[in-house]
Amino acid sequence: MVQLLKQTQVSKEAKACMKILRKEKVKAYPTANAVYHWVEMRTKMRIMGFRGSTIKPLNEDAAAELGAELLGEAIIFLIGGGCMVLEYSRQAANSRRKEEELNQTISSLQTQLGELALTTETLDAQLREVNRLLLSLPSAPSNK
Repeated sequence: MVQLLKQTQVSKEAKACMKILRKEKVKAYPTANAVYHWVEMRTKMRIMGFRGSTIKPLNEDAAAELGAELLGEAIIFLIGGGCMVLEYSRQAANSRRKEEELNQTISSLQTQLGELALTTETLDAQLREVNRLLLSLPSAPSNK
């Protein structure tokens, strides 16, 4: 229903444009929709097996309708492509942010590991010193 309303609105706009062109006596020059129509019809004819057929040009109303349809499809395609590019850039930014956070976490863990290794060495040296001091003390006489 919505598509039918849109097509009706587009065709009304195309017809209004054509009326203005007729009033001003502007001649229709070959445009992109004429080329599009020729390529489309030639492709269809080849698919169906008609190789030598001639293609009749479009009348003004059909050309305006085709032009409006092509313009609408081009706008939708551009909007869709823009959305895809924006989504890709958003995902790339999120991926970079997560990678930076991961690198920060890894560097933090490496720093903590280095500090713990230094603390372990210090405690090991202190333990050796305490053991040396214990061995150097005279032994206490045993009362038996």
